[in-house]
Amino acid sequence: MSEPKKNALVLHLASGGEPLVYALSVAAAKDLAGRLQTLMTSGAVDTPELEDGARVTINFSHVATAHFDELPPLSRVYGSAAKGGRGFRG
Repeated sequence: MSEPKKNALVLHLASGGEPLVYALSVAAAKDLAGRLQTLMTSGAVDTPELEDGARVTINFSHVATAHFDELPPLSRVYGSAAKGGRGFRG
């Protein structure tokens, strides 16, 4: 059985509200996993690559808690790659 892919970065902002969920690229998830604690304690800014190739700028001084999680199979979150070929394309 394979290890689940935990490439969803879940951010709970200090201001409250719903958490922000980003689909990270595999390389960005590996890179960020080793640095997440340091980013949180220093309040640094980082720009990880998302699954769709875009980048997001995160100011960790505004983040109360952060963790990695597994994305559900059919989920659509910030940065998730386009899946499927149904519907009209412009």
